[in-house]
Amino acid sequence: MLKIQDLNVFYGSIQALHGLSFEVPVGKIVTLVGANGAGKSTVLRTISGLNRPTTGSIQFEGKEISGLPPHRIVERGLAHVPEGRMIFLNLSVHENLKMGAYRRRDRTHLSEDQEYIYSIFPRIAERLTQQAGTLSGGEQQMLAIGRAIMSGAKMFMLDEPSLGIAPILVETIFQRLVELNERRGSTILLVEQNANLALQVSHLACVLESGRLTLSGKSAELSENSQVRKAYLGH
Repeated sequence: MLKIQDLNVFYGSIQALHGLSFEVPVGKIVTLVGANGAGKSTVLRTISGLNRPTTGSIQFEGKEISGLPPHRIVERGLAHVPEGRMIFLNLSVHENLKMGAYRRRDRTHLSEDQEYIYSIFPRIAERLTQQAGTLSGGEQQMLAIGRAIMSGAKMFMLDEPSLGIAPILVETIFQRLVELNERRGSTILLVEQNANLALQVSHLACVLESGRLTLSGKSAELSENSQVRKAYLGH
């Protein structure tokens, strides 16, 4: 579904990504594993059009999307749930969900998607008129994921969904991500600080070090890799 080839990204004179290449197959959960500053968030920001690559190719469903503005990429079915959630704090929960569907062309299944969000995140359904800024961190993350679902996305990119969230809600959110993949066939590219959890829920994984891809393969196999276990899993 998503194919990255020889991606190079700079911040001024500093190179953040070095010839990065990997694929996200349709219907799979792929996680990017790496230390802080490895370039994981830069990958997501570049795919979603927030950063411009210096060189390289980004293809989504066989079509080049590098160079497109973010809203055009969303229209093609690729949604980004950024680190820090970035919801509209002064709008209500319901208004945030409506904003997710703002650029959606096919509105046939809008109500269906809305009801699906309420079914997997009942807390959101209970707080539709509440100002989004008054929600807990976990509830805001649920809302950010719901907003992405409302865009009609075929693929979701999530950046640190567990950051600043109570452990019990982290478990709920990751259960819902697996359900989104299994029941609706959604493809997911995940960046997550909790490498143990990320490898448990994903099918495939890529290890980034200083903007370079150093390892890739099935998540179950990488979780047993001595280098990965020592560097990222606390063994």
